[in-house]
Amino acid sequence: MNTPKADRLPEISPDQMSDAQRAAVDELISGPRGKLSGPFVPLMRSPELMRRLQKVGEYLRYDNAVGFHNSELAVLVVARHWSQTVEWHIHKPIAIKAGVSEETCDAIADGRRPANMTPEETMVYDFLQELLHNQSVSDVTWAAAQKMFGDQGVIDLTAHCGYYSLLAMVMNTTRRGLPDGAAPGIAPFPH
Repeated sequence: MNTPKADRLPEISPDQMSDAQRAAVDELISGPRGKLSGPFVPLMRSPELMRRLQKVGEYLRYDNAVGFHNSELAVLVVARHWSQTVEWHIHKPIAIKAGVSEETCDAIADGRRPANMTPEETMVYDFLQELLHNQSVSDVTWAAAQKMFGDQGVIDLTAHCGYYSLLAMVMNTTRRGLPDGAAPGIAPFPH
């Protein structure tokens, strides 16, 4: 097994943060996340970007138009696409608590289409698979998603894909590691 490479942008101690970094971190931890973790550790190198992104993420995670259950499923689909272990580690337990079945999570982790999904889960999965693999969605998929989630829901689902892809790219390029002792819940796909 390969030895994990060190984080390229590890945590910065509070006494070494700039005023802008400290303000961005304070804003983040005063919100529903409650702590600095995951992609926000490397993102604090660009505090204004972090401030703006975390607000987008706060909306998508907690106030979106597709519902918490579907939102968490979307995060897992995107995390799997990018083989993003930190995002998977953070969101799989949240998804299960939100009602996504272990069976569905396991299938996504394996790169398989889950069986026994609800109609909404199927729509989220199909929409995101098309978007991630085709860089767009077909008219049929668009119409079905729009009928199920409405205009705002389709935009929010699309934004989930973009936002969590961006976080995955940040963590993949900065080699953001899992918390000590945590096992990766997904393996990279072979290339």
